[in-house]
Amino acid sequence: MEISVKEGATSSASAAFGDSYITPYIIAAGATPSQIAALTAIPNLFAPLSQLATPQLMEKQGRKKIVLKGVAAQLIIWLPITATIPLFLSGARFVPLLLISLWTIYALFGNLVAPAWNSWMGDIVTEERGKYFARRSAMCEAVLLCLTLITAIMLDFGKKKGLLFFMFGTFFLLAFITRLFSLRLLRRQYEPPLKLEKGYYFSFFSFVKRMRANNFGKFVLFRISFAAAVQLAAPFFAVYMLKELRLSYLFYIAIAIAMPLAVHIATWPAWGKFSDKYGNIRTLRICCALAALYPFLWLPSRNPYYLLFVPTVVSGIAWAGINLATANFIFDAVTPQRRSLCFAYFSVLVGIAVAIGATIGGWLVKLPLTFNIFLFLFALSGIARFATTALLLPEVKEVRPVADGRPLFQHSFRFAFFQKAERERQK
Repeated sequence: MEISVKEGATSSASAAFGDSYITPYIIAAGATPSQIAALTAIPNLFAPLSQLATPQLMEKQGRKKIVLKGVAAQLIIWLPITATIPLFLSGARFVPLLLISLWTIYALFGNLVAPAWNSWMGDIVTEERGKYFARRSAMCEAVLLCLTLITAIMLDFGKKKGLLFFMFGTFFLLAFITRLFSLRLLRRQYEPPLKLEKGYYFSFFSFVKRMRANNFGKFVLFRISFAAAVQLAAPFFAVYMLKELRLSYLFYIAIAIAMPLAVHIATWPAWGKFSDKYGNIRTLRICCALAALYPFLWLPSRNPYYLLFVPTVVSGIAWAGINLATANFIFDAVTPQRRSLCFAYFSVLVGIAVAIGATIGGWLVKLPLTFNIFLFLFALSGIARFATTALLLPEVKEVRPVADGRPLFQHSFRFAFFQKAERERQK
């Protein structure tokens, strides 16, 4: 399990150098708001479909081999992404569209390996999953936090010196190199044997047809509805910050990535213990309410320090719990044999929902309103998030015995350092 923590750190380094800067790069390359929405919508519509093939591939190749091949393909994609930079500098106008295509292929391989990796890790980590994945995620996000801050400072410096695109190219090559280290660590990780008995398989369409009839299906229905609500506005926060507010790259990275990561790191241990003890559904109730409040917090002020310390902190607290509780609920609700199938079907449906939400947002952003269109989308997204949480989440039941969650407020928002102080007082 320690190898997985190290692998996660190197994978996060690759994300810091590469994934974090795809949106700033396509904006710098002259992409329109609709193309920026397409950068989210198209990969999330098509890439998750690759997961439908993963369970059958697992029967023939095994989980580890699928993950290794997919990660190898992903790291290679960074080379043509880097090659789009001289194309843009030479005057090519099709670079945003080419970048969307390459990013879709990159996401396709990432989605292909996801069910195999989740099944693999689910068999390795059999106890205290909340605690382990909270620790792994905290390590990954600490690496991501440090590197994104450093790279943001470098990018601002490069922009002032006329070297903006040189810096983008350097970061993308570093993403290639660090992903290569991640691949080497994955080769060393143990793979438990997986025995698939007859009757484990059920089709995607059968799953969709029976979603309303079972608890896991109701959970998936809630999460895909929430994902669509989030994506009504999600692609446009970057545009709002970089184009409307004209923030520096350092401030953009601080608000979009660094501060949420710092809050994630601070709250992961608390959410891990909370979800293990009080359940994943209670965690989602609290965190989805906070995530629904988040877009409204962008409305009162354009001050970058307000945006950094108020909505961004709320978002960090919320999504730390949502991501952890979502993964742990699937681990708890699904048998090991069907885990890869359920992760695949879940991801496909979430991807479709993300694409629908981003596409609708892309249409709405063209409306000729007399007030700020971005703030309108933020408010609309917040309303949709509250509605889905209130209407759909109550139908989902916890799948394992958990402790009484009262009083929730006392336990949910007690950070790790507060818990430590309390234990010391009790001594």
